[in-house]
Amino acid sequence: MKMVIILQEAVHSVVTKNYQHILTLVFAIKEINENPQMLPNITLGFRIYDSYFTAKSTYHATMLLIFTPWKHFPNYKCDIQDHLIAVIGGLDPLTSFHMATVLDIYKIPQLIYSPAPVMNDKTPGLSFYQMTPQEAIQYAGILSLLLHFKWIWIGILTSNDEYGDRFVQTVSPLFSQGGICFAFIERSHKQTIVSEINSMFTQGAKIHDKLIASKANAVLAYAESLAIVFLRWLSYLSEHQHVTSQEKGIVWILTAQMELTSITYQRTWNIDMIHGALSFSIHSKDPSGFQQFLENRKPLHAKGDGFILDFWQHAFGCTFPNRVTDTMDGDFCTGEEKLESLPGPFFETRMIGHSYSIYNAVYAVAYALQTMFSSRLGAERGLKLWNLQFWQSHHFLRGVSFNNSAGDQVSFDQNGELVSGFDISNWIFSSNQSFHRVKVGQVDPQGLQGNVFSINESAITWHSWFNQAKPHSVCSESCRPGFSKKVKEGDPFCCYDCILCPEGKISVKDDMNDCSKCSDVSYPSKNQDSCVPRLISFLSYNEPLGMALAFFALFSSLITALVLAAFMKHRSTPIVKANNRSLTYTLLVSLLLCFLCSLLFIGQPQKVTCLLRQTAFGIIFSVAVSCVLAKTTTVVLAFMATRPGSSLRNWVGKSLADSIVLSCSFLQAGICFLWLVTSPPFQDVDIHSVREEIILECNEGSLTFFYCVLGYIGFLAIISVSVAFLARKLPDSFNEAKFITFSMLVFCSVWLSFIPSYLSSKGKYMVAVEIFSILASSAGLLGCIFAPKCYIIVLRPELNNREQIIRRKA
Repeated sequence: MKMVIILQEAVHSVVTKNYQHILTLVFAIKEINENPQMLPNITLGFRIYDSYFTAKSTYHATMLLIFTPWKHFPNYKCDIQDHLIAVIGGLDPLTSFHMATVLDIYKIPQLIYSPAPVMNDKTPGLSFYQMTPQEAIQYAGILSLLLHFKWIWIGILTSNDEYGDRFVQTVSPLFSQGGICFAFIERSHKQTIVSEINSMFTQGAKIHDKLIASKANAVLAYAESLAIVFLRWLSYLSEHQHVTSQEKGIVWILTAQMELTSITYQRTWNIDMIHGALSFSIHSKDPSGFQQFLENRKPLHAKGDGFILDFWQHAFGCTFPNRVTDTMDGDFCTGEEKLESLPGPFFETRMIGHSYSIYNAVYAVAYALQTMFSSRLGAERGLKLWNLQFWQSHHFLRGVSFNNSAGDQVSFDQNGELVSGFDISNWIFSSNQSFHRVKVGQVDPQGLQGNVFSINESAITWHSWFNQAKPHSVCSESCRPGFSKKVKEGDPFCCYDCILCPEGKISVKDDMNDCSKCSDVSYPSKNQDSCVPRLISFLSYNEPLGMALAFFALFSSLITALVLAAFMKHRSTPIVKANNRSLTYTLLVSLLLCFLCSLLFIGQPQKVTCLLRQTAFGIIFSVAVSCVLAKTTTVVLAFMATRPGSSLRNWVGKSLADSIVLSCSFLQAGICFLWLVTSPPFQDVDIHSVREEIILECNEGSLTFFYCVLGYIGFLAIISVSVAFLARKLPDSFNEAKFITFSMLVFCSVWLSFIPSYLSSKGKYMVAVEIFSILASSAGLLGCIFAPKCYIIVLRPELNNREQIIRRKA
């Protein structure tokens, strides 16, 4: 019993490369028929028809497949020995489409090995199966390849038909979303064996000039298998126009339907332009025994092979004796020539992708038949080959799953497309036109850990144009970190200028569309290409400035304490008693506290220190200045009270001084109390004042209250200096009025210079300015008022007596 499998193929004597498709079909059927466990009692056979690339011939050949060939009666079969089971083909997508128009009516299984997405042209549930993976997988792989090598400015060369148009419509938005731009999109006319050479040359010259003029070094070619013939025309033009490496270099990216094919008259043409191309191909392996099968193929021993003589003559450029030919010149064929000696464009001994699809298609039909006959349905119904209906095999074809002899699993998805991936090969040509495919990557949708795309750059041989360096294909050079892209008006988004990032922004990668700000805890580097962590800044005891200020505060506090101790020790002496002893003690204690309160400003700001430092400083200084004001007022009133009949005698005394100190101090304390109640100081972080630092500080809460405190101290100081200035020439044994005047001038000078210095400083230096002002003004009061008295008490005790005071007053 014989079953017929028909291979629909566009076979012509000059396309020697396609002869492998026929040999693969023969090899697969031979393996199945010789396997007793595969289809016992069933012998597979085949017929081969040519479509001649025309719809009329395709429809005619399809009708011959279905019905009795010599009767031409539709819907009648007279020969049960030649029973049609399935159709394999065709290589050209449009041919497959025409075939399906007829085969779908009868639900005849059609296994298509063209990678073109013909299934999308038809409604769901139709009776064909695609022996190639989904086109979307190939498109995603091409995009991954382009992005891997950063080829974002590419050209597209495609066929001028509906499949070329659909390819452009599909990849344009996909590639654009991935950041790819198109330098040009050129369409070539559909190439057939009967294409006119003059037309091909004219169109090739036009496209060649476009390729050379473009800045794109990467060109994606999408067309049917024979389109490679057109690429050889471009290579021919490139050779004869002497395009050197300094002028133009192209790396070709070829889709899976394009096989390296040459026609007879291109035998001597240079193929250098395609050297180094990266080709997507259907994943394939050599089945066991295939190489030996090809080596044993000889024209004198190939019984029933109607193609081998034509193939042999065109492939080897020879002629068999007694065989008439008008196109062959050269030596006679011996029949012992070796297939492995042929150049790759004419024949390959390794199984190519299309042949591998045919091999798997034959086995898919065989396994479906085996499952169908061994199923319960077949056993119950006594299923026989001659009463088998076409539609019955679809259920088993859809569910077929097997491992072929090459070790690959073959199965279909729910859309009838092969569950597989693509290989990425590097085409390498030698000077003698020998051809090698080197697998450099793959696109495997079932890759481990989601690794769908993989590429081995080190295995790729680039064209000599690129001096073995990785090709470069961009419209504009990459913008370095620190720069951003600015698209040129009217040009694609891949063409841009590089502009420096604005102040305060960075870009950390090449070709950033926009610059970004650093986080609050970092700042832009000098080149604006990274963020540098900010330093935490506050006036610390561990740094020299903090240590110096703290040392001066403690040293001044010690001096003040010694002065206070000296005055208390000599409290009974005339010089201490003569200047209101209690007021002097109060002033010394307040100065001591002034020195010590400056320590609240040093160290990391805390909640308590932020609350206390400005208020404590304001109250203590108000007490000190009030004491100075009280001393000055006492001196003035004491002199005026000595005049005869003066009514001021009742005001002179201890109570007046105490009243001045208490009233002035309590008023400042009231201001500070309102400050703490309404808007108290708090811990804060300043990230704006200093670019490189994060400043830990005390926020004053209300600047109004802060300046009210300072203003009130200044008001007291101005009154004190005014009164002291009026009393500077009053007779006094120790000239205390002059000393007070000078001390208040120092005090006012320090705080007048404080205001601009404070406002112009930032961070810890602002705190340091305030500490310095506190220490300097306190030291001025201590030194100017108490230094002369300490001189007499410690160094000149003989002057510290009543007689000397009276004498000096006189």
